[in-house]
Amino acid sequence: MALKDRLEEDRSSNDRTSKNIVGHWRQRLLEEINLDELARLTMAQRRARLEKVTGLLVTREGPVLAAGERANLIRRVVDEALGLGVLEPLLADPSVTEIMVNGPDTIFVERAGRVYRLDGGFASEEQLYQTIDRIVAQVNRRVDESSPMVDARLPTGERVNVIVPPLSLIGPILTIRRFPRVYSIEELVGMNSLDTATGMLLASFVRARLNMVISGGTGTGKTTMLNALSAFVPVTERIVTIEDSAELQLKQEHVIPLESRPANIEGKGAITIRDLVRNALRMRPDRIIVGEVRGGETLDMLQAMNTGHDGSLVTVHANSTEDTVHRLQTLASMSDVKLPFEAVRDQIHSAIDAIVQLSRGPDGSRRITEIAVAKTDRRDEFALQHVMRFKPEPIGPDRNVRGVFEAAALPRYLATRLFHAGEGVPPAFAPDGPRGTS
Repeated sequence: MALKDRLEEDRSSNDRTSKNIVGHWRQRLLEEINLDELARLTMAQRRARLEKVTGLLVTREGPVLAAGERANLIRRVVDEALGLGVLEPLLADPSVTEIMVNGPDTIFVERAGRVYRLDGGFASEEQLYQTIDRIVAQVNRRVDESSPMVDARLPTGERVNVIVPPLSLIGPILTIRRFPRVYSIEELVGMNSLDTATGMLLASFVRARLNMVISGGTGTGKTTMLNALSAFVPVTERIVTIEDSAELQLKQEHVIPLESRPANIEGKGAITIRDLVRNALRMRPDRIIVGEVRGGETLDMLQAMNTGHDGSLVTVHANSTEDTVHRLQTLASMSDVKLPFEAVRDQIHSAIDAIVQLSRGPDGSRRITEIAVAKTDRRDEFALQHVMRFKPEPIGPDRNVRGVFEAAALPRYLATRLFHAGEGVPPAFAPDGPRGTS
């Protein structure tokens, strides 16, 4: 047997041994504690009690361990008994943005936009199912062959998706998307997600109550950008946010967060994004922010933008600013209100002032790659005009994406609108000023 194969076999054997040890002490812990008494304690008190009992058991019955090994064993045993097992350290790691469990033996995580495979996994498929059951039970859901797909959310905000056999051919699949951290525009500039001039322009757009669409593919940072832009909404305004899973973290005082609800076990009681958009119009909002439109609610959102709810923000999945317009047309046509294609197009032209396109580079970086606005305020001559593009340089040996943000002049009508709203136009975007790159 080759040395590499022997090392791999030894590592697998060590992993199995480690899992067996944790499983043994978890079983001893469950035999030792009083579950009824434990149920009356807070979560922090439960963890403290279990750590104390586990420590006594290991001291009394276990081998002599170094302080670090003993602490690690106690933590893993308590995580298995109380939390989400091997996932607990990952959920406590702020650098992990996504956790992907592909069956009991395979775990991948995303850090800084790149995906890595971890050593180790769950002790068995049964243990993975137990972890999944703990998650879905918190939202009064179940997962089994009759209901093999479930969306849920952890109490700390992480979004969870579960899919199990027979739909999955490799065992239960668990995907956890971490609650996004709130970044300011200044921080995003420091991360090269946009340049300073573009940040100033977008801030002016928000304060001047332009209707904006944040578009991009999955994982491009749409929610992060939406959070950052929402900081420029005046604190005096009433904001209604609508999401599938609440991720937005607005700092203003007058914010009404709404979250859709899936159907219950009997398939009843679902509250859709569209239901919430329609209800929001009765709540006297100054602005409506929709985490993502993906169906017939698009038409309701466009109508809201056209009937006095200026300054609304929404995200959508699209690959370019031009594709965003076509995507919105398609989604709006999914409404039960059957409108001619031309009428839907006119709704979009009247509602949308600016489209911000986000992309994710091969190095995992996320940035604004395009900003487009309506070329003229005459809607019968609607066309997009790009006012910013990211121009990438050829990728070097380090595989990092570099480039420049190229600015272009704003249309005259839009610069005038910003002026009347008391907002300035950064020199790089001024209709008669110099053009800038940074």
